[in-house]
Amino acid sequence: MALIEFRKVKKYFPVQKGFIDSLFSREESYVKAVDDISFTIEKGEVLGLAGESGSGKTTTGRMAVRLLKPTEGEIIYDGEDIASLGGKELRLLRRRLQFTFQDPTSSLNPRMKIGDAIADALRLQGIGTKEERREQSEETLEIVGLSPASSFYDRLPHQLSGGQKQRVVFGRAIILKPEFVVTDEPVAMVDVSIKAQILNLMTDLKKELNLTYLFISHDLATARHVCDRIAIMYLGQIIEVADRDSIYEDPLHPYSVGLMSAIPIPNPAIKKTEAVPRGEIPSPINPPNGCRFHPRCPKAFDRCSIEEPVLKDVGDGRSVACHLY
Repeated sequence: MALIEFRKVKKYFPVQKGFIDSLFSREESYVKAVDDISFTIEKGEVLGLAGESGSGKTTTGRMAVRLLKPTEGEIIYDGEDIASLGGKELRLLRRRLQFTFQDPTSSLNPRMKIGDAIADALRLQGIGTKEERREQSEETLEIVGLSPASSFYDRLPHQLSGGQKQRVVFGRAIILKPEFVVTDEPVAMVDVSIKAQILNLMTDLKKELNLTYLFISHDLATARHVCDRIAIMYLGQIIEVADRDSIYEDPLHPYSVGLMSAIPIPNPAIKKTEAVPRGEIPSPINPPNGCRFHPRCPKAFDRCSIEEPVLKDVGDGRSVACHLY
């Protein structure tokens, strides 16, 4: 059963022009951060969202929890279109949807105590008394591995390590007992020794609280150990979706092949074909005609520069947007 479904969702940001440019051109320009994407996340699933920087992953995640309103399309959450919700309805919905930001340091108020930062979600939702909120905050600190809670509650963010801050961010997300959590690069800001602990924490919380995750990451090696399925984004569009084993062992889209070839292999005796995409990702203001990947694709042919491929089912639960299939 699908918990959340994107239906032809777009998010365009207007480009602010300079004074001279505005005199010579009345035409509006837009950054097409997300451009007509459709996908579903099943209840209890971990869907990975991968791609280069600037591909639209974070914008997609923010729309999933309605931190951003889509320009077009529908976002169906538990049978209800949440794309147009506002006011009290949206505030109540946010008890069920949470987001963890990429940089835990910048997402925490440097002047707010750790315990109060976690309890603040309860205060904003009008839940409990001050004493009850403190009690729930301490329970949450214990759940995310910051124990004893009494020794962490009154600390400030600068008194914690990067891994501890990341645990606080997860605590702040789960204190409202949500159903769906978007994690934006949850291990990007911690070192390797802490990464496994954070991923184990995510897995434990998923089991204990029956969570559904959208796991945004550029670290494909990590995503394989966490996700059930992987969706690959390129320049605002989803170009391939498959279960984790299929997409790592037999990627179909040439861009997916390039991403997978970039994953380091610890055994130097194993040689793999290098297919890393050449050049830079084009501008999302003026994306290429046809397939957006065709200027960098080693398998591009005439049709690719003319006709835009659509994401279509190719069997075994896999979808790909490529004229080769």
